[in-house]
Amino acid sequence: MMSSTVANLRLQGDARSLAGAVSVTKLRAASNFSQARLFIDLNARSYHIETWQKTGTPGWVAEGGSTTLSSGVTFGFGAVTTPPPNTQAVIAQSTPCVAAVTGMNIANTACVLFNSRGIPVDPLGVPPNVGAPTGNNALYLKDATAVYGLAVSATGMSKSFRTNLNATSWVQQ
Repeated sequence: MMSSTVANLRLQGDARSLAGAVSVTKLRAASNFSQARLFIDLNARSYHIETWQKTGTPGWVAEGGSTTLSSGVTFGFGAVTTPPPNTQAVIAQSTPCVAAVTGMNIANTACVLFNSRGIPVDPLGVPPNVGAPTGNNALYLKDATAVYGLAVSATGMSKSFRTNLNATSWVQQ
């Protein structure tokens, strides 16, 4: 029972940390009058914030270090097949990050990209030529028993949801 409680606390803590990183990324974009993205490395189980450098050599610049998920927590949604209510049409991680030079998707990544007004946009193309505002961003964390979903709406507001791996109903946190 104790190990189950500790595992749940790890998953909850990682979900809160990820939600905080999304908020900071949004603020970074607006305060720098530039674009910012939360870069998620799905294989390494880590994420960090990057801002678009407009002066000098344009490109993405990482801010601070990477945050790694707790032991036993990974990005994913396991066997859960339905997204949280009023979020996505089909359950999926956010779209892949796009390389600054080529405009090609970076394999095994997910991105939440904000424009200079703090609005989430599709990461299509090379900045400053990115896609339209989107409300289809979602990030999912799971352990052996539960899934947390963090959905980012088109306004930039985020909501957290939780479900058990074998359940079909989400509960807003």
